[in-house]
Amino acid sequence: MGDLWAGVDIGTQSARVVLLNETGQQVAAGFAALGTDHRMATRHEQDPDEWWDAACAASRQALDGIAPERVRALAICGTSGTVLVVDHAGRPTGPAVMYDDSRARDEAECVQQVGADLWDRLGYRIQASWGLPKVLWLARHGELTGARRIEHQADHLAARLVGHPVATDTGHALKTGADLTKLSWPTDVLDKLSLDPAVLPDLVVPGTPLGTVSQSAAQACGLAAGTPVLAGTTDSCAAQIGAGALRPGSWNSVLGTTLAIKGVSTELLRDPEGSVYSHLHPDGGWLPGGASSVGAGVLSRDFPAGDLDRLTAAAAAVEPAPGVTYPLVGHGERFPFRATAAEGFQLGVPDDEAVRFAAVLQAVAFTERLAYVALAEIGADVSGRLTATGGGSRNGYWNQLRADVMKRPVSLPAHVEAAAGMAILAAAPAGELTATAEAMVRIREVVEPRGRTGPAGSTTRTRGSSTSCAAATGCPPHWPRRLSGR
Repeated sequence: MGDLWAGVDIGTQSARVVLLNETGQQVAAGFAALGTDHRMATRHEQDPDEWWDAACAASRQALDGIAPERVRALAICGTSGTVLVVDHAGRPTGPAVMYDDSRARDEAECVQQVGADLWDRLGYRIQASWGLPKVLWLARHGELTGARRIEHQADHLAARLVGHPVATDTGHALKTGADLTKLSWPTDVLDKLSLDPAVLPDLVVPGTPLGTVSQSAAQACGLAAGTPVLAGTTDSCAAQIGAGALRPGSWNSVLGTTLAIKGVSTELLRDPEGSVYSHLHPDGGWLPGGASSVGAGVLSRDFPAGDLDRLTAAAAAVEPAPGVTYPLVGHGERFPFRATAAEGFQLGVPDDEAVRFAAVLQAVAFTERLAYVALAEIGADVSGRLTATGGGSRNGYWNQLRADVMKRPVSLPAHVEAAAGMAILAAAPAGELTATAEAMVRIREVVEPRGRTGPAGSTTRTRGSSTSCAAATGCPPHWPRRLSGR
């Protein structure tokens, strides 16, 4: 029996563990749903103990019938911008503040102002949903007193696996203010914010060994004690790795609860609107991209009892859907434009379940296309292969619709989960992630755009403006206007 590598993904709704062999074949997988998800106005919280329970349950399921000693290493990805406070023993002191929680709007303005020179150099603007404003909010509300410290989602799970505090990876640390050009925390900015750098974990690059699975964690999760645990990265970067989109010009769209897009650039891109930010490429260079607040999460929220197969079939007959919709999962939009007070809306969409469903699918597809226009406008090379991963890419009709809207082929990897990317990272020798991914990632299908009008039609857009789709090549005159804003 051959060696295996494990990838762990803690998403918004579930935990997933996959086991890949050296050729990239998925040998086993495990899944466990998260029980609670608290949303109220601008707040979004989860119980970190549920992450641990779900990760362990998914791990035990994946390892059922498999000798745990076969797993050579594992890595973990989590949601970008999620932070929590732990005590001296690593126990959560309260709920985690999730990736799209935007309670820290005042703190974001303060952080942006205090560190403006640094953020300009790094090419982005601080947003309320990012980690550092949340850390400042927690400090201002007395949550960081005594020996308490900050962890990110993946850090917390890795620490529970190895039995001691661990460093954080540069992926999760970006939104907490790390200076990725120097691989350090900006102590001068933290000092001005009255934040003690000691509350933040050390910084390492993805793939760095963090420790080994402890005996107690092995019993809980079914892993072998002594299994190496490596630093992971964010869920969008993990999906990018799993898609093999690691060479300059290649891009990956992750359609999960929300839509995230990541690509590769040899140079650090700078977006004047602050919607695009760049992670470090573990092999050198940069991984630019952005995360929207639209996505498949709207389907589970607005169509909880719907038959998705039936609705998908019905949606194919509604092209284009009447009216206009912008299907935000939460409050505010982050990418392809920034609008912190934005709310999702539908205008002129009939109260018909199938039509509303079609409108959401089409709106997400056009938001994705808008994102690639925005990336090209700041100098990104978007000419390479486009891959699609995430749970939304399991919907064949939606994949076709997205290819039609963007008028370009969409490649679908055999494994669309971010967890697969973490298994590839766990298998990669230092400095060889790109080559390892290319050896392990397999493309199962290439969806070609259909040559017709309707949703296949293109749009044009100037950032900060509204452009009529009817003026763009291939769009019918009755296609609704695109609404955009800041």
